This record gives sequence, structure tokens and C-alpha cells, in this order.
Amino acid sequence: MAWAAGWHRWLFLTLFVAFGLRLGLALAVQYEVSKTPGRLCLISGDAEGYWELAGKVAAGEAYSIYDPPRRLLRMPGFPALLALPRLVFGDNPFAARLLLVVVGTLACGLTYWLGYELSGHAVGLLAAIYTAVSPTMALFSVLFLSETAFAATMLASLIAAARFLRKYEQAAPSDPPTVGHAVAVGGLAGLATYMRPTWLLVGPGLAMLTLMTGRSPLGQRAILAGIICLSLAVVLFPWTVRNAALTGHWIPTTLWVGPSLYDGLNPTATGDSDMEFFEQDRLLQSMSEYEMDREYRRRAWKFAAENPARVISLALVKQSRYWSPAPNTPQFRHPLIHLVAWLSFAPLMIFALIGVWQARNDPYLIILTAGPVLYFAALHLLFVGSLRYRLPAEFPLSVLAAVGMVRLFAGSRAAQHASSPSSQVLLN
Repeated sequence: MAWAAGWHRWLFLTLFVAFGLRLGLALAVQYEVSKTPGRLCLISGDAEGYWELAGKVAAGEAYSIYDPPRRLLRMPGFPALLALPRLVFGDNPFAARLLLVVVGTLACGLTYWLGYELSGHAVGLLAAIYTAVSPTMALFSVLFLSETAFAATMLASLIAAARFLRKYEQAAPSDPPTVGHAVAVGGLAGLATYMRPTWLLVGPGLAMLTLMTGRSPLGQRAILAGIICLSLAVVLFPWTVRNAALTGHWIPTTLWVGPSLYDGLNPTATGDSDMEFFEQDRLLQSMSEYEMDREYRRRAWKFAAENPARVISLALVKQSRYWSPAPNTPQFRHPLIHLVAWLSFAPLMIFALIGVWQARNDPYLIILTAGPVLYFAALHLLFVGSLRYRLPAEFPLSVLAAVGMVRLFAGSRAAQHASSPSSQVLLN
């Protein structure tokens, strides 16, 4: 592509548009929520909890929420991020939204970087352009929800994995993968896990991929795989030690897996989240957080074992919600919103499918770009489904879509050139 030669100018323009669009949405969202006294966000629920925890972090208070206190409800990454503007500007939601504008713009830049690492400047630019102007990505960037911050840290871990796996794939004696590359993969996977606990399994997954593939000797592969896991454990160690001191159990993430699982697998489950059962059961009145988590896990798996047909039907509903182009919440069900969402999402999926075919001989590219969205889809066969859980994975998926677009366009140009009269003369 001719314009790819000026990639740095196009990248600057793309990030400028991303920042401007998100800044405008931050102003619009803040104006809308300020109409109702005490309202914090367009989508209520988790946002208020994150904001309260951020205030606790900024004030140096105990990291807990609600009564009885839940001390292992949320990973601390996103509340710590929200705490930064609160330390400087106090209880000022718009200041926090401005920081999220920067984080959302950074996520677009990291998308470019991932695309560049995997397939060059043109792919990176096209992917960044999509993420910059995607209405859903732009809107969620300025909400007090962890999706975009998680996407940014997830992309950082995928970039590290791309750099590591490319070297590992080539295994050139003059430029082999190093311990530093493996440390970056595990460490950044740990950082992303601080934003969302479900990323915990990705570090060991990449370690297993390292062990099973590549041209290096088995011993070297085993060492690098072990370093990835060790780096992940080191990054999560402070949080794990804190949790062990509070509960007597080594918990690297949270004690909210049980209720979340039961939310998706219970007699009244619909595929949407409805935590009313938690308030009705009031298990924390008589149990510790650890015991409560295990009890809800037990109930969820008991329901699944006794109702396999219902589990399958719920899984289908959850997947329809997960893959829905438009947000599932009632305030976003306007026909115009759905039209815009479809116009944004359909090309992404179409070109991503083309990208899978075009990159069929590059398994690492497919794993790092399509892997996250399929990984989350698998998890939400059990947990409740929502566009929110797919959204972070659309950032790397846009790289795969850009691969499909670039290679399809390049193939069409090559075919046109080969069929032109001048080309036929040369061929003859």
C-alpha cells in the first residue's frame, strides 16, 4: 500500500481522531449523567463499585466494599487506575474520564503495535483506524468499566507474546528468544490479570504453547515456559500474599468466581446477570468469603450436573448475547444504535474470517488475534453473556480483520496486474 510509507503520519492522525472522539464522548456522557443527582455512569452496577474502591485506594483505606465487607470482590488494577485522578482532583468523575480517554487512545496505539509485530505497518494502521472510530469501543472507553483498561494491558501482553513467538518460531542462532522476552510475556500477562482475572490462564497457555512448538531444544523450551509462569506468579505475588493473610488461602485472583458461575448456572438463570439471589441468600452473614465462593461453585456445578439440557440452552442464549453487535442493556436498544453497531461489527467479523483463511499458514498470528475472542466465548458458555466481555478481544481481532483486508486487496491487485495486457506480454 502506497500510503503505508507514511505510516507515522497516519498513525498520529489516527490517534488524534481517537483522542478527539473519546474526549467528545467523555463530555457528552458526563453531561448526561450529571442531569440526575448522584448518578455516576450510563451503565449502573459495576461502575459504582469500581468508583468506591478507587476512593478507598486513593484514601489509603482498606480495600473492601459493602457490608459485610467483600475484600476479594474485584482485582485491584482498575480501581488503582481510577484512584490516580482522585488523588490529584478528588471526587471529580470528569477528571477520571479524561484519564480513561488517554487509556482508550493508548489502546488504539497498542493495536497498531500488535498489528505491526504480526504483519507490518499497513495491518497495524488499518486495525488502529478501526479501533479509533468504532462507536462501541469509543463509548466504553469513557465509562467507569474495566473493559478498555483491560484491553490496553491485554494488548501489551499480546505484543510481548508476538515478539517472543516470532523469535521462537525462527529460532535463529544469531537472534534467539531470550529470558527477557519470556519475562515480559509472563509479567505483562500478570499485569492484565490485575485488570481482569480471567486472563490468568493465558500465561500458562502461552507457556504450554512454548513447550509444544518451536525449533529450540526441549530443554530450552522448558526453561522459557517455566520463566513465563514464574514471571506471572511474581507479578501476582503481592496480591496473592495479601489474600492469603486475609483468608488463609492462596488466592491469585478473587473470590467472586463462585457467585459469577452461579449467576450463569442456577434454576432462574436467563443468560443475563441477575445477582438478586446473592442478596436473598446472604451467605456472608454466616460464611467467610472463601466459604461463600466455594458454596456457590458447588451449587452451580450441582445444577449443571442435574440439568444438562438446560445448561446447553442457556449456553446458546449466552453466546447470542456475547456475539450481539449492540449492547444488551435496555438504554442502548434504540434502532439507530443497533444499526450503527451492526455497521461497525459486521465488517470486522467478515474480514476477520477472511483473515483466518489468508493467515492459515501463520498459526501464531491466528492464535494471538482470534484466540482472545474465542477464549472469552468459551468461558461465557458457563458465565453470563454480554457484549462487554467480548469488547476487549475485538482490539486484537481487528488485527486479524486488517490482515484479511490487506492480503485480499493485495491479491486482487496482483491478479489485476497479471491479467493486464502489458503483463501478458511480459509473461509471453
